[in-house]
Amino acid sequence: MKVLTNSREQLEREIALEQAHVDRVYDNLNVATASAKSLAEQGRDIYRSDRIGYTREEDSTALFERDAFAYQAARRLAVLDAEHEGLVFGRIDLTDDEARYIGRIGVRDEDYEPLVIDWRAPAAEPFYRATPAEPMGVIRRRVLRCRDDKVIGLEDDLLDSSTDSALPIIGEGALMAALTRARGRTMRDIVATIQGEQDEAIRAPYQGVTIIAGGPGTGKTVVALHRAAYLLYTNRARLERGGVLVVGPSNVFMNYIERVLPSLGEDSVTLKAIGSVASDVLGMSSERMDAAEAATVKGSLSMVGVLRRLVRTPLIDHPEALRVRVTVKGEVLGLDAAELGRIRDQVLAQTKLNRGRELALKLVISALKDKFPDDIEISPEELDERIREHASLAMFMNAWWPALSATRVLARLSDPQLTARVAKDLDGDERRALSDSYAWLRGSEGDADEVSGWSVADIALLDELVSILGPMPEDPDQELDVFIEGGDVAEVLTTADLLRFERTRDVEDDPQTTYAHILVDEGQDVTPMQWRMLRRRGPQSSWTIVGDPAQSSYPFPDETRKALDELIGRAQRRTFTMSTNYRSPSEVFDLAARVITKVYPDAELPRAVRSTGIEPKLTATGSDDLHAALRTELLDLAGKVSGTIGVICPPSLLREVQLLVMGDERLRAFEDRLIVVTALQAKGLEYDGVVVVAPDRIIEEAPGGVRVLYVALTRATQRLVTLDVDTSEWRGLLS
Repeated sequence: MKVLTNSREQLEREIALEQAHVDRVYDNLNVATASAKSLAEQGRDIYRSDRIGYTREEDSTALFERDAFAYQAARRLAVLDAEHEGLVFGRIDLTDDEARYIGRIGVRDEDYEPLVIDWRAPAAEPFYRATPAEPMGVIRRRVLRCRDDKVIGLEDDLLDSSTDSALPIIGEGALMAALTRARGRTMRDIVATIQGEQDEAIRAPYQGVTIIAGGPGTGKTVVALHRAAYLLYTNRARLERGGVLVVGPSNVFMNYIERVLPSLGEDSVTLKAIGSVASDVLGMSSERMDAAEAATVKGSLSMVGVLRRLVRTPLIDHPEALRVRVTVKGEVLGLDAAELGRIRDQVLAQTKLNRGRELALKLVISALKDKFPDDIEISPEELDERIREHASLAMFMNAWWPALSATRVLARLSDPQLTARVAKDLDGDERRALSDSYAWLRGSEGDADEVSGWSVADIALLDELVSILGPMPEDPDQELDVFIEGGDVAEVLTTADLLRFERTRDVEDDPQTTYAHILVDEGQDVTPMQWRMLRRRGPQSSWTIVGDPAQSSYPFPDETRKALDELIGRAQRRTFTMSTNYRSPSEVFDLAARVITKVYPDAELPRAVRSTGIEPKLTATGSDDLHAALRTELLDLAGKVSGTIGVICPPSLLREVQLLVMGDERLRAFEDRLIVVTALQAKGLEYDGVVVVAPDRIIEEAPGGVRVLYVALTRATQRLVTLDVDTSEWRGLLS
């Protein structure tokens, strides 16, 4: 092969050739866009009536057809409009003289010949899988860097030097060029630089459970997101109908990744932070984190027994108050606490509390009837009626068996004495931490349903309670309002509007929304109780689970493994381990590796492929001088890196550091680049420069201790600074 040098003239010539093809792609794309707009307009015009608020009977079916037209046209338009930035990103030149262009979506010319191949199509696989050892018929792999519809750069990889060809080779390789680019506030896709081991995980079959493992910086998250896009491409009918759910550790993380899937041509995926997963049944979400001990207790499987005992304990549970008395023909009939307890257990063994009131009433009446003397004449029907209509029985049932919301039940754990009774599997410190975490509810005059202090860990407990209690009974008189009032017109909801509503379920079904595929990122942090919550959303799902045990914030991995094994069951399981750290310079990762191996010798330590020659900077300050020291380090970093700077601190310092960054006049010049987060919020994120504030307090305040510090130390792509505050005990891990 004749390889030409990378002269400026040669580069400009090659860019001009690629620009000609990109121009042709966009010309055809404009034709497709015009066609989609015409289809949308056609959908609006069909069956349009000149009578406002009145639909002719013969048009009822036509409304559905109109909505279907409009929906499909609007959806295609959204995809086309979203892909105008960097639509074409790759090219492979094959030994048979064929050139294939690879892009985010497929585009064909007027003769239906492919101008761009969708990156997920089988024909695009060699772009990702070919190597010099196994070139798969590829001579040259080229990555096109585009801004909007303009080609601004090229990077080539020579894969087969044995073939006689005059193809020029430009640049030093796409991967290293991409790794050195400055980071922004949102994650970029890696569709142009996917590596072989990553592509294998992306294209794995959808059935069963796919685990994507590996240490920090190996691209697990972005590989998993590309996998979601690939699965939607290859199994669209099944997955779009059943839905795809992507779950991450925090809202900060979800905001960071939210543009990746749309950039890959997919917008039909639901993204939720772990604290928002149960919003389908709770109508709320949470970002608030509990203190370490309380979070650990709430995540434990022991809470299943605690919650079940809590539900079995009636609101009126004092022996003197827990009794029912009715009088029939002068005879006092009554049941004590023990008898009522047996009835309650019998009902709850058969059905859920919010569905069990009628059965409970029936059993109470039957037990009271058994107390009536045999020598007093009364028909069974009359006796039943007199007991049922007794005012004291109705009052008792309202107090003993009310319909209960999950929040009202969980709020009862604010009572330390009740917590001690129902939390028999917990030790004294755990019970105290559990009850104290609800101290904000003590003396609250508002209904627990109305307050908003629930934590992320509480969301899983509330979802468990919904499963135990069953949904609250619906108002039988409530009707769906199909008119939207506004101004002087009444707008009729269309078929497309109605399709957005939750699909109806049988009243005996669980209320959780289910999905065909669930992707869980940072799976090592998902507690056993949260795995139970997720399992309710995917009892028949396929799964993609991403994680690294060395970064776990939950301190009992064996319990997590048990919960995960129960979720997987006998389903197919495949594991892909990412072995290369693309994020961290070797200097930064060597420091982080020394820290984690002290407490977790079996940690997966990937190979860092980059070196900057800049060692991490270890500094210290006192509490009184924190502001000045942090300002100095941030201003220094801002002058040395061009992208984002992450300030990672313990929860107890979060507000103080945020105020410093927002309030300092000199730092405000860089406010669009400065991001302040806790170590847990930094999960999955990356920054060009990182300042880790008070490492010892991060260890002290995080459930995972040193593992969470390991997360903080591996976020930097260029420079790392640690700023000890008062103590520097963590440095003992470096020896």
